[in-house]
Amino acid sequence: MSTVVKFSEKLVQETCCHDSVFGDSMEKQIEHRLRIGKIAEENPDLSYDFIKDILIAKQDVKGGEVLPY
Repeated sequence: MSTVVKFSEKLVQETCCHDSVFGDSMEKQIEHRLRIGKIAEENPDLSYDFIKDILIAKQDVKGGEVLPY
């Protein structure tokens, strides 16, 4: 489902700067930030780095980039 959402010019500009660094579209960067924010709100004891590592690990599993233990 797609929805049009308005963001402040400052947020859009900051996100555009990160686009070039991470190679993601602005939409993907916003989705990423929202996902991390949601996880952080639900799990206030987790650090950003831990949350990021969990998301990377989940992506690795989806891509089959893991070995059985």
